[in-house]
Amino acid sequence: MRVLVTGGAGFIGSAVVRYLVKEIGADVLTFDKLTYAGNLASLSVLDNASNHRFVKADICDRAAVTDIFRQFQPNYVMHLAAESHVDRSITGSSAFIETNIVGTHVMLEAARAHWNSLTGEAKDQFRFLHVSTDEVYGSLGNDGLFTEDTAYDPSSPYSASKAAADHLAIAWSRTYGLPVVVSNCSNNYGPYHFPEKLIPLVILNALDGLELPVYGKGANIRDWLYVEDHARALWTILTKGRVSEKYNVGGGYERSNIEVVVQICAILDRMRPKSSSFHDQIKFVVDRPGHDMRYAIDAGKLETELGWQALESFDTGLEKTVRWYLENDWWWMPLRDKVYDGRRLGLLAERQKIS
Repeated sequence: MRVLVTGGAGFIGSAVVRYLVKEIGADVLTFDKLTYAGNLASLSVLDNASNHRFVKADICDRAAVTDIFRQFQPNYVMHLAAESHVDRSITGSSAFIETNIVGTHVMLEAARAHWNSLTGEAKDQFRFLHVSTDEVYGSLGNDGLFTEDTAYDPSSPYSASKAAADHLAIAWSRTYGLPVVVSNCSNNYGPYHFPEKLIPLVILNALDGLELPVYGKGANIRDWLYVEDHARALWTILTKGRVSEKYNVGGGYERSNIEVVVQICAILDRMRPKSSSFHDQIKFVVDRPGHDMRYAIDAGKLETELGWQALESFDTGLEKTVRWYLENDWWWMPLRDKVYDGRRLGLLAERQKIS
């Protein structure tokens, strides 16, 4: 069982690789460009694993991708490589177009050539899982949930690039017969999360005595999914999902941003008490452009058709996440020192003041 994982040194990708290698026992090749968000330290627990190897390469490099397919001969492809931070896409969209759209095209074409070279059981078994986001659906109002039939309505350069990639993946299945399955997930959180995202940023800024920035009034709502639950879901979708189908993955735990930040502060007050509450460090800042109000996933298709269930509640998952950051500064401290220091990203010059 050979699984090619693109973006396998990233947050979700590394969780998938650790799960495949340690729990499933698959032979895994991790393919990653190692941008700022890719970190081999996230895979250090696999350093002695005989069923894992790593290749540093760009999914936009057609020759490198073709060579990996030829050498590794994967039974499965799990395509997670992507530029993923909305704030960065606002002020630097080109990398998102290149990696998320052009890179996905390269992967699909290489997979199609590989699949066409297979025969018999090997060809029947092959699957290509394209991993995407609920942000392609746009913003919900106060009611309702995203389903697999929700129309696409992306708001940011990031979500627009992922929407385009989703359409390419489905088109390659419908036009060429490539056995593709697509997943769209809600907001992930957990260990090894690069500290530009909300939950790790708040934890580390709190520990450093810095402001805890909350966009607008903190009313924007997200459905939170523990990353290890997501890894299990992706393997389930890859191996049990129907070709050309989409499956939404969500934790079913809606929280506003301010609720998340306040809960992190309360956990830190208990785990790492100091003279004042971490809550005092919260600061409301100007909202980001195109900030969707609410995301919420209906994961019923995945749960009823494929039998997946989230194991972590938001409360248990957040406790585990905060504790992990408190106990693993070896992983995040080099990132804070050399890669990203917690400063605001993606703010347009004309919107730098709160009206």
